[in-house]
Amino acid sequence: MIEEHSSVVLTEPLPAAGLEAGDVGVVVHVHRNGEAFEVEFMTLDGNTLTVETLAAKQIRAARNRDILHVRERSRQVVHHSRVRP
Repeated sequence: MIEEHSSVVLTEPLPAAGLEAGDVGVVVHVHRNGEAFEVEFMTLDGNTLTVETLAAKQIRAARNRDILHVRERSRQVVHHSRVRP
C-alpha cells in the first residue's frame, strides 16, 4: 500500500505538467483510502516542480531494484492537475 511520504513512479506521461512516465515523486497526501494521491515532483536539489493529484493507476510504488535516471526539463512548468476520469 502506498502511504504518505512514499516514493512513487509515474506510470504515464503528464505533458501539461512536463512530466514523463518513470519520473519519481513523493506522496504528500492520500485521498479516499488510496484511490488518489497528491504527489510532489521535484528537482534533485529539492525545488518543487509541481504537485499533482493522481489516480492510483497513474503511479506505482518505487521498488528497491529501481534505478533513477536524470533528465533536464526543457521548460519551467508549475501545474496542479486533477484526477483524470
